[in-house]
Amino acid sequence: MSESSTEPTADSRDRRQPPQRTEDRELTVSVEPQSSDGDVVAPDAGSALLPSGPADSGSGDTVESGSDQSVDPERGSAPADLGEGASRQADEELDSSELGLSKPTEQGEDDEPPITGEALLVQEGEIAGDYLEQLLDILDYDGDIDLDVEGSRAVVAIVGANDLDPLVGPRGVTLDALQELTRLTVAQQTGVRTRLMLDVGGYRAGRRTELSELAATTVTRVIDSGETARMSPMNAFERKVVHDVVTATAGVRSESEGEDPDRRVVILPDR
Repeated sequence: MSESSTEPTADSRDRRQPPQRTEDRELTVSVEPQSSDGDVVAPDAGSALLPSGPADSGSGDTVESGSDQSVDPERGSAPADLGEGASRQADEELDSSELGLSKPTEQGEDDEPPITGEALLVQEGEIAGDYLEQLLDILDYDGDIDLDVEGSRAVVAIVGANDLDPLVGPRGVTLDALQELTRLTVAQQTGVRTRLMLDVGGYRAGRRTELSELAATTVTRVIDSGETARMSPMNAFERKVVHDVVTATAGVRSESEGEDPDRRVVILPDR
């Protein structure tokens, strides 16, 4: 009878050895996560050293260590990574909803169309009227405000008081300055440039009549003599009155020369 070998095999040795205690030992295992199709997925930064075995979320889903995602205990899965920009937008929308604020609209989305035409001229007159009423109260002047539209400009007049000459000044200088201040106030509120005309105590109306007669007389002389005529220095309003008379008359033409306050109208034969 042949003797059987008494040398223990590797399997028998392993079975006879007592189990080793591992509670005081740490195992370091490099885990390479895999996708559902078996391909190896590159681990996140800082996740090269992981405890042996995946962590259980408690709901049966496996969560990789080293990930910044948190697990929703109700849904049992980690929320999708929206990125820093999308996350900030979500926070802003949440804050707005909590405060009862509506989401801001694009600039100009609800803006009303700009006012144009005669409606704009009426609005300019109303703004000017309010400004002049406050000014009269400050100066302690009595007077009424008349609003009108003539052609392509708003016309505002201060009337009804006996002593408005200080608001006109010599040759209408004070009136011109007051008109400029009124135009600036109107333009600031409407956002567009204005050609508003201001009159005080009927000064411009009287001056228009006077200059129209003077311009007509001068035009006749230029036509008869064929010589150029230079008129006295005038402001912009007065020069326009003269230009309008010349334009309406055949055989002559006009132009302005010089600089304010010495700018004047020159009437020439139209050859």
